[in-house]
Amino acid sequence: MTEDIREFAHKVETFIREVVIPYEKDPRRDSHGPSDELVMELREKARAAGVLTPHIRPDGTHLSQRDTATVLRKTGLSLLGPVACNTMAPDEGNMFLLGKTASAAQKQRFLEPLVAGRARSAFFMTEPAEEDGAGSDPSMLKTRAELQGDHWVINGRKAFITGVKGAKIGIVMANTGTPEKLAATMFLVDLPNPALKIDCVLDTIDNSMPGGHAVITIENLRIPHDQVLGSPGEGFKLAQVRLSPARLSHCMRWLGACIRAQEIATAYACRRRAFSQLLIDHEGVGFQLADNLIDLQQAELMIDWCAGVLDGGSLGTAESSMTKVAVADALFRVADRCVQVMGGTGVIRDAIVEQVFREVRAFRIYDGPTEVHKWSLAKKIKREHLKAVARGSA
Repeated sequence: MTEDIREFAHKVETFIREVVIPYEKDPRRDSHGPSDELVMELREKARAAGVLTPHIRPDGTHLSQRDTATVLRKTGLSLLGPVACNTMAPDEGNMFLLGKTASAAQKQRFLEPLVAGRARSAFFMTEPAEEDGAGSDPSMLKTRAELQGDHWVINGRKAFITGVKGAKIGIVMANTGTPEKLAATMFLVDLPNPALKIDCVLDTIDNSMPGGHAVITIENLRIPHDQVLGSPGEGFKLAQVRLSPARLSHCMRWLGACIRAQEIATAYACRRRAFSQLLIDHEGVGFQLADNLIDLQQAELMIDWCAGVLDGGSLGTAESSMTKVAVADALFRVADRCVQVMGGTGVIRDAIVEQVFREVRAFRIYDGPTEVHKWSLAKKIKREHLKAVARGSA
């Protein structure tokens, strides 16, 4: 880590602790997340402090993944931190994707408002499970796009679309091939659009992301050809560009949140007395905090390792799967122990450790459930073993 990044990360942390954390009791939020009024107020303060969109330099270039990890971990110290600093999902992943693949005109129209923190975005890929739509298996994509003249017309349904309520920019994934031969394509969309109807915003276990997670019906959405991201049929290829960095940035942010939960649980255990001594002096409590320290350190090392792989130019598909599994499961253990250490005060609705527990539990599913990543890794193990056997018999 360079001294510049170290100092900048400290600046971000100071902003989160001194400015953002006092907003954690602000009533401008509901079961689906903070209101846009609160989001924009926090972003104005981040802009004034010089920490808005801290992972992207003024010249538009992206920090290395290792430097991004240092900065995003600090924004995660409050669940409002990524919202305030414009490092939250799905915007952070969408910015990365557009920065790598959008045309100059598309960047000016769709990327610049995101980087400036003036707009939020949504990524439309997941579809309703009850309709056998795409989820962890994107090859089940059912949303269709057909070329009619110089426009594409899109029809379908989407589910768990994060942040679409209040978003101004969307990236829609649709099949431009045939029912027999899938060809996914990404389309850039101005929001709101009357052809995109929000059927409902789901009540989910987590509530840190503005706009929540919605079910969407897309009916005759007309998109001009110049709003295709990349080329028709390149959707899955472009998704790979976004995939690993987005998985990893989730790990970065939630690591910061769990570091905060550990701080709160530690402070509680070091002041609360029971059975004639401080809680931390009881092995049943102290050892849980010690286990947390180990899990947090291992999570940080996994993130750093995967970031190094991505910085080396690799897509890091397997490495990001391993990291996502290891970090999500480790951070869930950390959050769970923090709740347990704090007892009844740890399960009070909207206590920080309670909020972190809910968010991190959802993280074990979002961006691919643990089991799907392990299944993918097992396929890789088998494939490499068979190749090794073939080489040995050749």
